[in-house]
Amino acid sequence: MEFLDYPDTLLLIDGAWRSSGDGRVMPVLNPATGRTIGQVACASQTDLEQAASAARKGFELWRAVPAVQRAIVMRKAASLLRERAVPIARMLTAEQGKPLSEATMEVHSSADIIDWFADEGMRVYGRIVPPRNPAMQQLVTKEPVGPVAAFTPWNYPINQIVRKLAAALACGCSLLVKAPEETPASPAALLRAFVDAGIPAGTVGLVFGDPAPISEFLIAHPLIRKITFTGSTVVGKQLAALAGQHMKRASMELGGHAPVIVASDADVVLATRFLAGTKFHNAGQACISPTRFLVHNSLRKAFEGALVGYARSLKPGDGLADGTTLGPLANARRVAAMERIVEDALRCGATVATGGHRLGTEGNFFEPTVLTDVPLTADVFNNEPFGPIAAVRGFDDIDEAIAEANRLPFGLGAYAFTRSIANARRISQGLEAGMVWINQPPTPFPEMPFGGVKDSGYGSEGGPEAMEAFLSTKTISMMA
Repeated sequence: MEFLDYPDTLLLIDGAWRSSGDGRVMPVLNPATGRTIGQVACASQTDLEQAASAARKGFELWRAVPAVQRAIVMRKAASLLRERAVPIARMLTAEQGKPLSEATMEVHSSADIIDWFADEGMRVYGRIVPPRNPAMQQLVTKEPVGPVAAFTPWNYPINQIVRKLAAALACGCSLLVKAPEETPASPAALLRAFVDAGIPAGTVGLVFGDPAPISEFLIAHPLIRKITFTGSTVVGKQLAALAGQHMKRASMELGGHAPVIVASDADVVLATRFLAGTKFHNAGQACISPTRFLVHNSLRKAFEGALVGYARSLKPGDGLADGTTLGPLANARRVAAMERIVEDALRCGATVATGGHRLGTEGNFFEPTVLTDVPLTADVFNNEPFGPIAAVRGFDDIDEAIAEANRLPFGLGAYAFTRSIANARRISQGLEAGMVWINQPPTPFPEMPFGGVKDSGYGSEGGPEAMEAFLSTKTISMMA
């Protein structure tokens, strides 16, 4: 079904919505149909220069606003986001593909994140340090780091911005977002809520265009003091290196390849219910999606059967259509990637228990897929599939499963299911991951740290830890 109210998306520079200085635009496609539904303005270098200057001006204005007043503006923006949730969710689904229920959930959870950080901004404390000389006073203060450039992906186009935006604004920073061209309208709607809430001009900005030259320009720009990126490990390493060349602080939320350990004493029904829903959420296009299923051999057949049953119960289709439970992949490249992953697994000796094929000829649909008897040599057990493919293999010893979970350089999310406290402690302490969820689906609540270790990045986008990335520590020592 076609969404007829999809808007063309403009740049947000210095509080004004405007076209690109050179008039350049890119088409926006509906991944469910492959048809063009709108266009997005692409920033010229002049636009980027003006956006960076506006971010500096916005920073000077916003940092002077008391934290309690910043919280009021942020809460108003969250309220506007909730009021506009229905049309925003429809735009998000039209451009990204996920079922409308998932898009609606993303809008509301993003508003919750804004509210939480609005309050947390009032708890940025320094300290008084007892001096060694009674004539001295020693203070430690926390100050906003400055204008921030954020680079965000298309899989959660609102949520991935909010995690950076809310923390930065709560600390008193301005934020210039380079959002994805595939999904531009929902990020624009998010930032519009802040503009309409009365945030000073330039405090939030939005640009689109060719990622490489934009990132090179903004990271090197002397007015930008910090960068934050969510995306692939390969690109993240390039941006981190570039930030290092210019001595810019950086936060990196990079790719994962989340292992799952289903121990011999696990509740298979519980494990399947939570894991299957998480696996196929957003068509598997999530950095914390469970991907490597390590199941004790005594439970493997039962688990595989339940997982296959869930996959077959899903209803692929346009995310705006009633009853759709699995939307399309974001673009045609992802469909081709899924086909290559399945072909490689079969060559390596795996079995396709269900799915494994493209669906139809219109849009970017791929069957929910379960691969069994997957050897460690298969690509799916070494590189993140980022799609609706679950790969299962058995194990006999819990230490064997932990070793396999830690074999790869990724360390973002991980899952385990067990009825044993001893196993839960052993697994949670042994896994090399930034987040471990045991006997439950992921809970990326704003009050909890969200981030990885190893090649999955560094820094947090949740909890009080998220504020640290946007604050500088200043030592002040005074003699009377």
